[in-house]
Amino acid sequence: MEEGKLIGKVTHYFGKIGVAVIQLEDTLKVGDTIRIVGGQTDFTQTIESMEIEHKKVQEAKAGESVGVKVIQKVREGYKVYKL
Repeated sequence: MEEGKLIGKVTHYFGKIGVAVIQLEDTLKVGDTIRIVGGQTDFTQTIESMEIEHKKVQEAKAGESVGVKVIQKVREGYKVYKL
């Protein structure tokens, strides 16, 4: 599986709604494919929507924290790569 480019890490996870908060070190757009790696977890998914402060956005830049719906449970500190 390709490694991709490290673009951030998970800083929070809301289990009830399946949303990860990702602190970005690079740009992320709706439609990008990401890979989340940490512990026993390693999966890829496409970004279908993301939010900053409860507002839907199409793109987020380095330094921003975005909420992204994830298909698996994640934990703080997991690394996020863009493929």
